[in-house]
Formats: sequence, structure tokens, C-alpha cells
Amino acid sequence: MKSPAGGCSAAPAGSVQAMPGPIAAAVDNAFSGYAEEPQPFSGYMTLVACYNAGLVTALVAAQRRGRLPDQLDTKDILILGVATHKLARLLTKDSVTSFMRAPFVRLEEKSGTNSITEKPRGSGLRRSIGELVSCPECTGQWVATGLIAGLLHAPRVTRVIGALYASLAVGDILQFVYVGLKSRA
Repeated sequence: MKSPAGGCSAAPAGSVQAMPGPIAAAVDNAFSGYAEEPQPFSGYMTLVACYNAGLVTALVAAQRRGRLPDQLDTKDILILGVATHKLARLLTKDSVTSFMRAPFVRLEEKSGTNSITEKPRGSGLRRSIGELVSCPECTGQWVATGLIAGLLHAPRVTRVIGALYASLAVGDILQFVYVGLKSRA
């Protein structure tokens, strides 16, 4: 839709018409028939562009600073991998962080402090962000990228943060084992 100033205004749900006319028409045509319901492809494209811009920026900055290693230490990968899991679950499923997700999701079910079910809401970029922040696996990619960028630019601080969240994940596992063993007794 054209605005009075000649630019584009807000697009309908799932549309990419916020782009210039010929581009929007080509993109809409390319995605037509993909699904019965409109999909927020423009939001997905925006998130992919932001993710890739952040990744490239972190890698180029590390290269320019001489901080891009030939390989990463296995210990760092293991600690950051466990920390990524814990942070992604904390960001996407914990009650305490629900205020950050609330503009993008609707609470469906709450059964405990870290057992929340939410569904994305809205359309376009809002819906795309809702899908991202309600999916631990999706958010995990962003978290892992942030931790690796941290390892490249501030390794000591990132290792401490990684160790903190990896320790919390191990503590969670021990709690589940304890509760399981206690229920059998």
C-alpha cells in the first residue's frame, strides 16, 4: 500500500508489500501456494538478515583484531554448548523471562516456573519474532552465535558466563535425578 509520501505503509499479514512494488509482487509470486495461511516471510527475511549481519560483523571484527583462531578448544565448545542449551531454555521457557517474550507471544499454558507453553501472535515481523522467542532450538542458534562472538572478543568473561550457565544446566539435571530417585523410594 502506498503512503501519501510515496513510500510504503504497513503491509497486510504475511505480505511483503512493504517492499517496493515490483519487488513485492515478485516475492509474493515466488511464495504463493506455499501454505493455506499467509506466512510472515518478510519477518523471516528480516531476522535472517539481522542474524547474518551480526555474525559477519563479529567474524570480520575478530579477523581484523587478529582474534579469529584456526580452531576452537573442545572444552570451550562443550561448555558453551551446555550453556547455550540452558540459556535458550531460560530465554524461551522460563516465567522470569516471559516479560521479554510477552509482546510477541500468547501464554497458552503454565505449569511451573520453567514449563511454559506460548504461541506466537500478530503478523509479519512480530509473528516471526514470536516464533523465534518461543522456540528453544531456534533461539539456541542466536545464543550460540552470541557466545562464540563473546569467546572471540572477550574470552575470559565469556568462559565465566558459559561456566555459570553450564553449571546451572548440570544442577538442573541433578535436580531431575534427585526427584526421580526420591519418587521411587
